[in-house]
Amino acid sequence: MKKIFSVSILLIACIVLIAGCAQRKVVSTPEQPQAGATANGKQKEGAVAKDLSREAITEKELAKSRQTDIQSTAKELKSNIQNIYFDFDRFDIRDDAKPVLKELAAMLSKNTKARLVIEGHCDERGTGEYNLALGEKRAGSTKTYLATLGIPSSRIETISYGKEKPVCTESTEACWAKNRRAHFVLNE
Repeated sequence: MKKIFSVSILLIACIVLIAGCAQRKVVSTPEQPQAGATANGKQKEGAVAKDLSREAITEKELAKSRQTDIQSTAKELKSNIQNIYFDFDRFDIRDDAKPVLKELAAMLSKNTKARLVIEGHCDERGTGEYNLALGEKRAGSTKTYLATLGIPSSRIETISYGKEKPVCTESTEACWAKNRRAHFVLNE
């Protein structure tokens, strides 16, 4: 009788042990060995906290790396991409602007997370309402051209400033030509 009782208890203990092991999930990544394991396979709480903080630092570094990529693209954009200019009372893309837009499209293709704002500007001649509409058409035609170069239009926003933000304030043709432009601003 004692023998049957002992075997029954041993059998129940084995079933409980096997069932307990089947419920435990062991998750490990090949890059990070599980530090702090004890003889019975459980991890110390300090080691778990250390691994979690290591993972959090990695996520922060990844976010910082992405931010750095955006900033480097922004620096590249500011240093390499120039404004494009338009003829008087026109919003079609001139031939001298096409290489600038192709270079811009290449930079945006490299960094798929970057978004672009195209600002349409006009010279001081004409009414405020007319120049706002013309600035919007200039920004829109620039956006359309970039879309033909493969940049999704969902990554591009347009805004018109009309004659409100001139780069030159003299009333000369050379100055007016500088104000008839599309200006590019990179966003995250």
